[in-house]
Amino acid sequence: MDCDKRRWNISVQVEEAAMPEEGITTLTLRPGADFVETPYVQHVTKRALAYIQAGFPVHLSGPAGVGKTTLAFHIAAHLDQPAVLMCGDHDWSSSDLRGGPRGYRRHSLRDNFIRSVVKTDETVNPYWVDGRLAVACERGYTLVYDEFTRSRPETNNVLLSILQEKILPLNPARGDGDQLEVSPAFRAIFTSNPGEYAGVYRGQDALLDRMVTIELGNFDEETEIAITRARSGLAPEECAKVVRLVRQVREAKANKMTPTVRACIAIARILNLSRDGGVAVDHILLRDAWRDVVMPHVPSEERGKVDIIVGQALTSELGRR
Repeated sequence: MDCDKRRWNISVQVEEAAMPEEGITTLTLRPGADFVETPYVQHVTKRALAYIQAGFPVHLSGPAGVGKTTLAFHIAAHLDQPAVLMCGDHDWSSSDLRGGPRGYRRHSLRDNFIRSVVKTDETVNPYWVDGRLAVACERGYTLVYDEFTRSRPETNNVLLSILQEKILPLNPARGDGDQLEVSPAFRAIFTSNPGEYAGVYRGQDALLDRMVTIELGNFDEETEIAITRARSGLAPEECAKVVRLVRQVREAKANKMTPTVRACIAIARILNLSRDGGVAVDHILLRDAWRDVVMPHVPSEERGKVDIIVGQALTSELGRR
């Protein structure tokens, strides 16, 4: 399963420390040099940390592109302990979370103490490897479960006893009993997309009832400008123009959640090409780039209105290049 979360709207420096005995990788999260922290980010982070300190898992819910994963990592960084990342997957079962047998270990003993007598003893035992969830629970790490509703509800049922009774049920084949007591230091942060997204299951009420949900929308204008500038290198005044236009497009649509700050970053990077001299960006290319970036988020019946908005803005505000 591919879950590459190194390219974030708000970047965070990640140091990986492998644990070969479990095959699990932990993350040590620290803010990177281009990390953007505006009052909006500070406010969401403060709320989430207050809920976690009160003993509740935090669930960041919202459409794609609003910074859920980035904020989850940022919140986890404030907890000052290793983190374990899981990404929801339809093909996962509960054993992928908890762990299970990963082959067998063979042990042989040959006793020839008396030359005329040979004794042999051979045993074969399953080789158990803990999953990410078991590692985080036992060692008191922070679990970041990204897009957890992409896993089937029956897979996530194992979380119910963890979040409520602080016990992780295990297969007796593990060899240390049929349950594991969750460390008091264990913390959990979840993210999810809306239920109407493809490949997303409806979260079970029993699980959602055990966490505090923070519903996220698009960033405020100040934060979008700061992120766009940090990720594109474009001048602040031009970043502001890009963000204002994307926000105009957003407001002109029935679905006002898209395009997100990702569109701002893409357009700003294209604009910056003309300044760097890598590609000749003329007005026609600039117009087409705008349309190519924003139009996929616009329903066909609304594209005429959005096209007029983009055309007018390119002529009057951004100017011809």
